[in-house]
Amino acid sequence: MQVKARYDFAGRVAVVTGGAGGIGAEIVRQLSGQGARVMVWDRQASDLTPHSCVVDVTDRASVARACADTIARLGGVGMLVNNAGYAGPTGPLDQYDPSAWDAILQVNLTGVFNVCREVVPHMRAADAGRIVNIASLAGKEGTPDAAAYSAAKAGVLALTKSLGKELALTGIRVNAVAPAAVQTPLLSQMSPGHVRTMIAKSPMQRLGEASEVAELVAWLCSDSCTFNTGAVFDLSGGRATY
Repeated sequence: MQVKARYDFAGRVAVVTGGAGGIGAEIVRQLSGQGARVMVWDRQASDLTPHSCVVDVTDRASVARACADTIARLGGVGMLVNNAGYAGPTGPLDQYDPSAWDAILQVNLTGVFNVCREVVPHMRAADAGRIVNIASLAGKEGTPDAAAYSAAKAGVLALTKSLGKELALTGIRVNAVAPAAVQTPLLSQMSPGHVRTMIAKSPMQRLGEASEVAELVAWLCSDSCTFNTGAVFDLSGGRATY
């Protein structure tokens, strides 16, 4: 018999970027299922909840419009999950397409900055909030043939630590989740050999599940998480060693 944590998010408003599919969609289901009103920010429309905005996190004007719309419609943002991501192609750094490098950094790192820059002032005004940034174990270890993705996710970890310290004396908590490979459509952007290598590194010898990421995100968004900020939570099947 499984015993899982339950939370009462009634009255809370959450924004999940990249929430139309993959890990993001599972996070949306998890938070919605426990009472939160969830606004999905994604480049494609979503029918997972009654609330969604078509947003490009790399476009600051688009993010600003989405934030204003969310505040107007739902009254605030109490939880923010920066999940929008782009893995891009894999290959040696010296043969890597510079345009792919730029796109990966823009979505995975600059996108987190853009969204936090818009949402944090509203959380400051309320002196309350939870921010969870979805990073990757690649940002801690550095994955061969994925320099852009590794660098971007390392940047997300550093941004999380910096912002967590900035907001430590407020009621806002900022943390990151660093999953190893998770079974989502994002893996289709990578070569089969690259995916097999990631599975082989796992002591559990399997991919993670989106639901496992969502469970951890729910705790980080809850009032049970009070003394953790600027922290990185591994979700790696035993792969991470530090």
